Amino acid sequence: MKVELKRVNDAVHFEGEGVAPNVKINIDGSPDIGGLGLGARPMELVLMALGSCSSLDLVTILKKQKQVIHDFSVAIEGKRREQVPTIFTHIHMVFSLSGEIDPGKAEKAAELAVKKYCSVHDMLAAGGVEITYSLLIN
Repeated sequence: MKVELKRVNDAVHFEGEGVAPNVKINIDGSPDIGGLGLGARPMELVLMALGSCSSLDLVTILKKQKQVIHDFSVAIEGKRREQVPTIFTHIHMVFSLSGEIDPGKAEKAAELAVKKYCSVHDMLAAGGVEITYSLLIN
């Protein structure tokens, strides 16, 4: 896998491109280092990576279980230590689902998605980040 970042302005705004052609991601730093709010910050991308990795697997597992999902979202909150580098110490994800979903199947699917199949989870957890999650089913 290979990605590329290109600096877009004279500050710290970058444009990232991955495997999918013509799909760009804007990345920018915080204002205290010259960021202009033109993209996601790198640590936000880490949270998005964890949330999307877990969500892709969770939706796939639920579909295989013949669960009908009408709506799906995930909110991810990370707590960082004060000491530099200000790495994440704890991340909590809240998966919100609605549809014709068996809560027991959803719990098992979430456990598999987050703790077995999500490679982002494993990389962060190996670095000592405590990762928790909860499900809200409407």
